[in-house]
Amino acid sequence: MQVKFAIVIAAAVTLASASGAAELRPDQATIGQGALTGAVEGDVTVFKNMPYAAPPIGELRWRAPQAAPSWPGARDATAFGPTCIQTGSGPGARGPESEDCLTLNVWTPAKREGGRLPVMVWIHGGGFTGGAGSRYNGTQFAKDGVVLVTINYRLGRFGFFAHPAIAKTSPDGDLADFGLMDQIAALKWVRDNIAAFGGDPANVTVFGESAGAMSVNYLLTSPLARGLFEKAISESGFARTTGRPLAAADGDAVAFAEAAGVKGSGPDAAAALRALPVAALTRDPPGLTADNMIGPIIDGVVAKQTVVQAFTRGDQAKVPAIFGGNSFEASLLPDVVKNPDAVLSRLGDKRAQAVALYGGGDPATAAANIVTLSQVIEPDRFEAREDTRRGAPAWVYYFSYLPTVLRPQVLGAGHGWEIAYVFDRLTKVDIHVPPALRYGGVALIPAATPEDEAIAQAMHAYWVAFAKTGDPGSAGGPAWPAVAKGADPVMEFGVGGAAVRPDFKKLELDVFTALAAQRAGAAAKP
Repeated sequence: MQVKFAIVIAAAVTLASASGAAELRPDQATIGQGALTGAVEGDVTVFKNMPYAAPPIGELRWRAPQAAPSWPGARDATAFGPTCIQTGSGPGARGPESEDCLTLNVWTPAKREGGRLPVMVWIHGGGFTGGAGSRYNGTQFAKDGVVLVTINYRLGRFGFFAHPAIAKTSPDGDLADFGLMDQIAALKWVRDNIAAFGGDPANVTVFGESAGAMSVNYLLTSPLARGLFEKAISESGFARTTGRPLAAADGDAVAFAEAAGVKGSGPDAAAALRALPVAALTRDPPGLTADNMIGPIIDGVVAKQTVVQAFTRGDQAKVPAIFGGNSFEASLLPDVVKNPDAVLSRLGDKRAQAVALYGGGDPATAAANIVTLSQVIEPDRFEAREDTRRGAPAWVYYFSYLPTVLRPQVLGAGHGWEIAYVFDRLTKVDIHVPPALRYGGVALIPAATPEDEAIAQAMHAYWVAFAKTGDPGSAGGPAWPAVAKGADPVMEFGVGGAAVRPDFKKLELDVFTALAAQRAGAAAKP
């Protein structure tokens, strides 16, 4: 009885702190862990480097995230904390790194009046080996009435690692997707604390790009994330990319551990692994291939099945969702354009037909389009169709816009290029976009044209409208129809503005849908 009474009192204190947040100064907030002092930046208040879980160090390395620490007095939340250990090139410049990195940042209007605001939680990309929440600026979202959250999560072998010694000696069992568990812990923190910043814990949209979008896909399909968000946006999510089987991940981890001098699968081996220095765990990072890239593992805990399996079976969360990608996703793999035969040679006697259909006769364009459409655009359509089939509204976008100065130089909008437009930060340097859009490291587009700004404002407005209402079509621009049975409309953000494309690239995409079905059928045969 005493324990229950203490829990009730603690909950009441937390609720009182959250409900009283409006009475504090704009740069102050109080959450369950303690008081915070942020920074007012014009019309927006920013709270940085707030821990949502205990530092995953020592005995907590390769453990599910534990309860976040509390603090006495007011915690200074005016400076970003270190990024999680980067084991790849990742997006943006590298700064201070640490295993003690499970923090998040919040942008909210400085004047928080009236009802609670919709919340958007951004999950950064970076191939699950790089990136950080601090590399994205939520100012424009906050100005437009959204509480924007960015998070860090464990990367590389710190975030995705399956070894028998860890599984046998941990209360978490076969858990291997520690980075995804971090994201779930961050969403729980948002549920419990975001009201203190003016946010509505019952109106949360999770969104991300690349590895962040792949994470969104897994959050949609993981039972552990169910009920932690009401809407989702997946930007370039590679939905047909399969997670690594647990047995294969175990084998790789055993080989890695033995190379580092750690053998066995008992407590001594687990202790030795947790004692390895950071440098040993970042040695020989795997390349970006389907066979050895670090990322989600089908561990049976967080990820019980692949994204395709879950969507096909109807096991995904039935929430409104937006899926989409860019017109030159193949930019992620430069060799595709440099050596198109690496793609086209697999087509046999269909090569000439494919070059005509996908490249207008140009092999490099054909190879780039085949990779883009098969890896991102068709999987987007697949996810939206399966959501629709299960009664969940879904929308699809295609980002093809290029600034005038780039149109003669590149085949299309590269991987990640939409981010600055989504965040409406074209002329800033606080949003990661590929180097091709940086000029002298000073700005993305030193003098953004009205056309550039119009696309950014439109795309940003649709995302804000979706967060607020669950319908991106309420943004005030061209109506954005949801996918329906027998209809696959796409909103294209391209040269000329936002425009709806009915049954977008149906002929080209149907080929990849049929191939995917053939592969699935072959895999199902004993």
